Amino acid sequence: MIKSQFTLKQLEAFAFVVDTGTFRAAAAALGTTQPNISARISALEQALGTTVLTRDAGSVRLTAKGATLLERARDVLWAGEALIEEAGRQDLIEERLRLGVTELVACTWLRDFLRRLKDAYPKLRVELQVDLSTVIDQRLAEGQLDLALQTGPFDKDSFTSMPLGEESYCWIAHPQLLRALGPNPSLEHLFAHTILTHAKHTQAGRALHAVAQDRGLDNGQIVHSSALSACVPMVLEGLGVALLPDALVRAELASGELGVLHSDWLPDPLSFVARFAADRAPRFVGQAAGLAQLAMQQSQHQKNLSDQEI
Repeated sequence: MIKSQFTLKQLEAFAFVVDTGTFRAAAAALGTTQPNISARISALEQALGTTVLTRDAGSVRLTAKGATLLERARDVLWAGEALIEEAGRQDLIEERLRLGVTELVACTWLRDFLRRLKDAYPKLRVELQVDLSTVIDQRLAEGQLDLALQTGPFDKDSFTSMPLGEESYCWIAHPQLLRALGPNPSLEHLFAHTILTHAKHTQAGRALHAVAQDRGLDNGQIVHSSALSACVPMVLEGLGVALLPDALVRAELASGELGVLHSDWLPDPLSFVARFAADRAPRFVGQAAGLAQLAMQQSQHQKNLSDQEI
């Protein structure tokens, strides 16, 4: 019997140092101090009688033996989580989930997702970052996030991706501007006004610039915003027409504050995915991705019911 020769916290520290690249980053991710991480690694190495990491001028590298032991350490950590899940004691998981989401997620079904997550893991602590998908993608690649709920395109495809669903775009305007344009304006007619939309390097932003160039339209009419929600009050004030995900303006459309313009061009729908490193993430991260999928599906179901009522 190995009894208590080493602890799960020591194995966890070992895995996080490798995943984040430094003792300091591992300490931040685990909510502890750098000396604590160093002490856990030293105690693990003493218990196992071997060196698992080499420290050199601030960098950390796995030893050959450490690389082999890391795989077994992850197996032990995953098995510990599986034991807790089998016992139905997810309340024993007092961990931290570093979550990155795009603004549209934050404005729509994030609350439902967080409610589901809390029900499943009552003591899980969520550290939330809301940003552009490109920024979230970078943070995920750097090991600063555990789970990303985002849209493509992605710089790296080395992460597990779980499809969540799609969100369609729509052209919207204040009713007064809507009456001036008519219900079915061409893209050329829309470009006679200010176009409010996503940041330039987003999927929709790139597509809009491309179609404008193809049709010889003035790209200078496009006003980009890194905050989608900031476009809504602008279009409510009649400052232009907007190309936005319809989920963002569902309430304004239902109330009649804004109206839909049926133009001859729309970008492809936004495809949302949950992305995480399945080869090293705790089991609860994958479970959280599944809960995000359920939350977005429920959001879309409610939207379909609302559309039918309208």
